[in-house]
Amino acid sequence: MDDSELFAAAQRLPTTRRPLLGLTILVVEDSRFACEALRLLCLRSGARIRRADCLASARRHLQVYRPSVLIADVGLPDGSGLDLIRELADASPRPSVILATSGDSSLADAAIEAGAAGFLEKPITSLAAFQQAVLSSMPPDRRPSGPRALADETVEPDLIAYRDDMAHAADVLNMGQEEKTLAYLAQFLGGVARSAGDNPLAEAADRLARSRQNGRPLTQDAATLAGLVQERLERRAAI
Repeated sequence: MDDSELFAAAQRLPTTRRPLLGLTILVVEDSRFACEALRLLCLRSGARIRRADCLASARRHLQVYRPSVLIADVGLPDGSGLDLIRELADASPRPSVILATSGDSSLADAAIEAGAAGFLEKPITSLAAFQQAVLSSMPPDRRPSGPRALADETVEPDLIAYRDDMAHAADVLNMGQEEKTLAYLAQFLGGVARSAGDNPLAEAADRLARSRQNGRPLTQDAATLAGLVQERLERRAAI
């Protein structure tokens, strides 16, 4: 190894300021807004990020490489992130760290049971909490040595990403309003809206979810949710 190679290798070693240097994190997340927050957290931590927006896309990534860290959303358009976590928990080789994420904290136990080392509740905006979640699950020899000051920093995703999520929701609604589609939409919009602090949309998504769980008609709640999505698409700013 010549001097240039030694320097390049040193640049990939974790530091106290950038403790995730050298790691590749595969984020399996259908929300662009949530993924933008994770992108900023990875950038500030030194990690490389790759994104998959569904299970099928994640599995295509995993045919090519094994990430150091997997962060999988529980609710995805083509299934549950818990299924992917189970697959990778038993795989060889497997990611060093497997984490689950959701806006529904009640899913934490199911994520741990599936094989996740930890659970990140949305919104994920704290740099210190993000780094700690990853580092606490890493093998000791991969963690930066010495004391590390916890960064008192949060990230704010670009609201353009929020508008992209509204466009995705509108596309899903245009595909039909079968119960399975509405169940996904309530989960997706509820998580995105809570992450962005959009309380009216979050409440409408929760009403749709409760109506579905209680076996009530969904037409009115779905129409209300569709109207709120359209309002946000028509604004220049997302919220």
